[in-house]
Amino acid sequence: MRMVAKRSVLAGVLLLTSAACTQAQTKASAAHAAGEATNPVVERVLREWPEGRITTVGHPGAWGYEQGVLLDGMIAEWRVTGDGRLFDYVKAAVDRSVDKDGVIHFDNGAPYPVDGHSMDDIEMGRSAIVLYRVLQQPKYYLAAKFLRDQMQQQPRNASGGYWHKQIYPDQMWLDGAYMAEPFLANYARTFDRPHEMDGVAEQLLLMDEHMRDRQTGLLRHGWDESKKMDWADKRTGMSPEIWARAMGWYAMALVDVLEHMPADDPQRAAIEELTRHMLTSIARYQDPATGLWWQVMDKGGTKGNYLEASASCMFVYALAKGVRMDVLPLNYETNVKRGWAGIQSHFMKPDGTLSGTVKVAGLGGKPYRSGTYDYYVGEPVGDNDAKGVGAYLLALSEITQHERAGDLLGKARGKTVLVDAWFNSQQRKVADGHMELFHYKFSDDANSGYSFLGRMFAQYGMRTESLDHAPRAADLKGVAVYVMPSPDITLWNPNPNYMEKESADAIEAWVKAGGVLMLMENDGDHSEFTHFNILSERFGIHYNQVDRNKEVGADYSTTLVQIPAGTGGIFHEGYKALEKEICTITVSGPAKPVLVDSGDVLMAVSHFGKGLVYANTDPWIYNEYTDGRKNPLGEQNFAAGQELVHWIVGQAVIR
Repeated sequence: MRMVAKRSVLAGVLLLTSAACTQAQTKASAAHAAGEATNPVVERVLREWPEGRITTVGHPGAWGYEQGVLLDGMIAEWRVTGDGRLFDYVKAAVDRSVDKDGVIHFDNGAPYPVDGHSMDDIEMGRSAIVLYRVLQQPKYYLAAKFLRDQMQQQPRNASGGYWHKQIYPDQMWLDGAYMAEPFLANYARTFDRPHEMDGVAEQLLLMDEHMRDRQTGLLRHGWDESKKMDWADKRTGMSPEIWARAMGWYAMALVDVLEHMPADDPQRAAIEELTRHMLTSIARYQDPATGLWWQVMDKGGTKGNYLEASASCMFVYALAKGVRMDVLPLNYETNVKRGWAGIQSHFMKPDGTLSGTVKVAGLGGKPYRSGTYDYYVGEPVGDNDAKGVGAYLLALSEITQHERAGDLLGKARGKTVLVDAWFNSQQRKVADGHMELFHYKFSDDANSGYSFLGRMFAQYGMRTESLDHAPRAADLKGVAVYVMPSPDITLWNPNPNYMEKESADAIEAWVKAGGVLMLMENDGDHSEFTHFNILSERFGIHYNQVDRNKEVGADYSTTLVQIPAGTGGIFHEGYKALEKEICTITVSGPAKPVLVDSGDVLMAVSHFGKGLVYANTDPWIYNEYTDGRKNPLGEQNFAAGQELVHWIVGQAVIR
């Protein structure tokens, strides 16, 4: 069996109405899509809210869900731009509250209020897990574990649903779905606790069971199982109205949980079906004139109601991601495009200001919040609210991916990209003590990983998986692309698995039938050659066990490779690539050189039967020199990787 690593997909197009906004956004969008720069909204956040100190809230920089949603958006933008400033921004914001021992403090130094049992305070755990996965520092694991343990103690109603807060007994709010469930799903996946994924699914399904309005298919904001609250219907316990942002929280929670849920999870089919139903219901209530959504969703045009920014951004994000993950049909791209166009024309200003976000809405409490129509439309609306900005950035991240994928989305969606985890099967100990595969894996977010490469494929709607045993015909059936990087030697793995005839036979037959193989060797001191050439030579590619482009101390100048514009019909632009400590290639037969540097072949392509092989002398699109956090010489591995993946996907699906 394959070991599934991750799934993903998406949609949209930038459409603006005012001439000034169009010019500013078009220029930003072109640079943004190339991974060279960010959007005006991002620049405003970096400039006006340094280190996550949000000036539009009462406690700038406080640990809480508003800062957390903003950081979610910045993480999403980092992943689609390779702009390392955004990762640094998230780290600075989290480090302000998480000390060296992983203890969480609030902005005023007060300890985390463990007795408050507020799901709002769990949300920033998502950023803590991201930091752990990238940096492998125990303090982020300890912070995440503390929050996970908090959720283990969260009070529940009689049906097993989490109370939203200690002060709201027996009440489930849709807000809580986003605050906790994606965090818990990521924790379960990161620390190999599949049984905890069951609890995540149960909470989402429970909300649907008890909070769905049967007439609209949408969910009410809250549910009081005890039916004691004045706002609760005495028969159902549901609150009176359908608040758009509450539905936005729930919709985003669904698609984000699916991103972390393994393909073989017993609850995945149920969550996919729930997500499909929710997103199609949301699309039905999209305003036909503007492409946006109303504050009270099912009462568009009613006196006092208004189009609301944060929910509209959340719905664009969820719909686009639902299309990308093959949960929704491709025709829902139309809803995404119309929604994004409406956001630009109604809420965006050229300076990166986002208007039209309702400040807050809740149920009960003091002063009392009735949950009625008049209550929701009476809450204040403002500019540059962090919840809206974070949702905008999340939506933008999906739109950017769709722009890159273009027409290939419809052709590539649902196809599989496989990365080898057998010939390179190194393991490391995770902070909780269990072992995991790492090093050139789509699931590895650290310097050593291929998570950025995996996401480049995922933006085309492709499923990224890993193969943890010797490949055979059955394993490769239905696979579009197979990535094989840097086979192990005993220096890295005391028990390496070497290429042998049976595996090479299976791979050769698969390529001949139409598969696209990516061979990403390494230098002579860090990778195995003799056995790996058993496979590569079948396609006219011989890897020479040499060591080129060696780093001299901290001098990386010897590691740069210039990729001229037009190289091999693969790269339309010219790029400065960092390929450190590499080997060389000798080509013969069907193989042809693609990139030659100082007389050495560094890239080659072999058309073989109905398929092809792309060969490189380095695993070069790994995170360390692709995710933008390091960039010692301003290398452009991220942008070059985008072009390479676009070409590979095209070769794999247009045949």
